[in-house]
Amino acid sequence: MKKSIYINTSGRLSRKDNTIFFESETFGKKFIPVNNVEEIFLFGEIDFNTKAINFLAQNNITVHVFNYYGYYSGSFYPREHLPSGFLLVKQVEKYKDDVERLNIAKEIINGASHNILKNIKYYANRKEGLDEFVERIENERKNLKDIKTINELMGVEGRIRNIYYSAFETIIDGKFVFKNRTMNPPDNPINALISFGNSMMYSIVLTEIYNTQLNPTISYLHEPGERRFSLSLDISEIFKPIIIDRIIFSLINQKMIREEHFDQDLELCYLNEKGRVIFQREFEEKLGTIIKHPGLNRSVSYRRLIRLECYKIIKHLLDEEKYESLKMWW
Repeated sequence: MKKSIYINTSGRLSRKDNTIFFESETFGKKFIPVNNVEEIFLFGEIDFNTKAINFLAQNNITVHVFNYYGYYSGSFYPREHLPSGFLLVKQVEKYKDDVERLNIAKEIINGASHNILKNIKYYANRKEGLDEFVERIENERKNLKDIKTINELMGVEGRIRNIYYSAFETIIDGKFVFKNRTMNPPDNPINALISFGNSMMYSIVLTEIYNTQLNPTISYLHEPGERRFSLSLDISEIFKPIIIDRIIFSLINQKMIREEHFDQDLELCYLNEKGRVIFQREFEEKLGTIIKHPGLNRSVSYRRLIRLECYKIIKHLLDEEKYESLKMWW
């Protein structure tokens, strides 16, 4: 399996012969074998030139760039190497058909809310005080079948998320306090972890979309817009509870992440470099986790599940098979 490369220090990314190397004052020169790389994550101040970018594009390597605080800035998305005009037309047709778009969006929220419930139920078997949150989310999920518009659906999704975040204080052990979700900017360690994790999830999903024939700018739950890959946002909703939230709970409850792994800048709280490295390590481990897939009757990684989700959407767009979002069975 190809690897993700994380660069957390400042330096320069260059091409040399038929490979890429990273040079920094801290680590000197480090060669990156491109034939074994899926994507590169850049944190800190990184210089690179068009020769390096062209070479990465030739090797179909996406590059995700994060700012000083560790939050997503953008991606270098190479020219699509699996283009399909036919699928693009089908993708647009489903978006422009209000009923079709709503059905896809509903199924995304159906999967996301199921996975949220699985998380709460997992901890409800270990902690008291979570049954109330299970009941409230189950009641909200009952409303999904009667929803008539995307705006209504987003309202239900927002209420489910708020209930879920209210349960965090019971799920999480230790000193960290979490009252409500704040994003711009995240104002405490839990919000910082959620924001950082969601950025990582968005980036990985984008790479997986790139390796299919889907267009990442045409989405169904989130409104397509300028300067964003909104289909990645759609698919991320399904996987955030499975991957990101589980990582956050483990990091805190096992005391792998502590107060010294965060920095504060006025009202902004963010993971420092040591904290990011810890999260990245757990993220890679989670993506590589292997489970038995009942439908395929073989073992697959969590990361492979994301690609399979893209394929299921493609089959739906081509009217080959009705889309059913991933719902945790394990």
